[in-house]
Amino acid sequence: MPLVKVKKYCQITLPSLIRKKYNIAEGDYLEIEDKDGVMVLKPVKVVHREQAYFYTKEWQQDEAEADKDIAAGKLIGPFDTIEDFAKAMES
Repeated sequence: MPLVKVKKYCQITLPSLIRKKYNIAEGDYLEIEDKDGVMVLKPVKVVHREQAYFYTKEWQQDEAEADKDIAAGKLIGPFDTIEDFAKAMES
């Protein structure tokens, strides 16, 4: 198990094997958790508030359904004009 040293301002350097294994890069966030006296670091991805809807269960279910429809060829278009699009939407 790699050993790290706490440096000035309580900073630590994660060993390169750990960074590579967990795909951690400069600027990434880690969550620290106390589990019965053991510190556990977990990589986390921060989502902008404006994009949070995309990660909801409902949105992801709809995305999966859309992917199935696309794979099954259930689509229309592309259209050359907005009029062609409007006609397709009316039918």
